[in-house]
Amino acid sequence: MEGRAARSVKKPAARHIPEATVARLPVYVRTLLGLADEKTSTISSERLAELAGVNAAQVRKDLSYLGSYGTRGVGYDVEYLLFQMSRELGLTHDWPVIIAGVGNLGRALANYGGFGERGFPVAALVDADPKKVGKAIGGIEIRHVDDLPDIVAEHHAAIGIIATPAAAAQDVADRMVAAGVSSILNFAPAIVTVPDGMSLRKVDLAVELQILSFYQQRRTEPDADRTVASAGGEG
Repeated sequence: MEGRAARSVKKPAARHIPEATVARLPVYVRTLLGLADEKTSTISSERLAELAGVNAAQVRKDLSYLGSYGTRGVGYDVEYLLFQMSRELGLTHDWPVIIAGVGNLGRALANYGGFGERGFPVAALVDADPKKVGKAIGGIEIRHVDDLPDIVAEHHAAIGIIATPAAAAQDVADRMVAAGVSSILNFAPAIVTVPDGMSLRKVDLAVELQILSFYQQRRTEPDADRTVASAGGEG
């Protein structure tokens, strides 16, 4: 995946790919990257499904949207499949990212080297706190959120990450939209709205923990669940 910025890849006309399939493509890419590192040249749909945590029929259906059907008895070429998926996900070049909010979460995201390795270099950090402006994290100077229009223009940034407190999230989203950011990843514990045509994804760690809590309770209190279910069915 090296040399993204230097490559110019002509992408075919956009085809409709279901949102559920798009959500699984990054999982396939992560799996294929591991296989490529291990010098694995081909893989069957069954093996890819096993590693990705889905079923083989789903893998074959997902890959059919990419125009890739593999070779019967041989499977899929790992490098070529990785290239196809990377191209479809827009990973054949870098996408500079702006992080708004440099509290504990924002600092952690700014220091995470995995973004740059995967084609999403952190281009700028912004915050509204004048005490933070001018300081640096990971070699990147924190600028004031009022500078967003200039920052977006300077770095041609299309992706913004919101890591602010909940109360500031919508205002920051509005500022990003006005500055020309067209895709937002929201880590703030708040519902954010954006205009039609924008891409918005939310990562809510509390919700994910609550889902884990549900399954953990089911795992540790099966007898209690059965007792409640039985009591509810009487009468």
